[in-house]
Amino acid sequence: MAKQALLQREVKREKLAAQFAKKYTELKAVSKDAKRSDEERDAARLALQKLPRNANPTRQRNRCEITGRPRGTFSQFGLGRMKIREMAFAGEIPGVTKASW
Repeated sequence: MAKQALLQREVKREKLAAQFAKKYTELKAVSKDAKRSDEERDAARLALQKLPRNANPTRQRNRCEITGRPRGTFSQFGLGRMKIREMAFAGEIPGVTKASW
């Protein structure tokens, strides 16, 4: 099980990213728009830098829903590799069976 502080940090990042999502996408679009003047694009980049660091969606980490493990997480299930294995062998994930040939 992951430390509670790490899990809470991820929750905090999700809230910040959701709070600044609209502003982030608008500024990102302005900074990439080649039709805008260089001054406008530079101002948008500076405004992006002034947003909180954790407001950037790329700082979020995929974690296992059960254990909180940050690595080996399958996005299709939202679970870590070890939990997928345990649950698949127990028949708790529909449509997933052990491969044999």
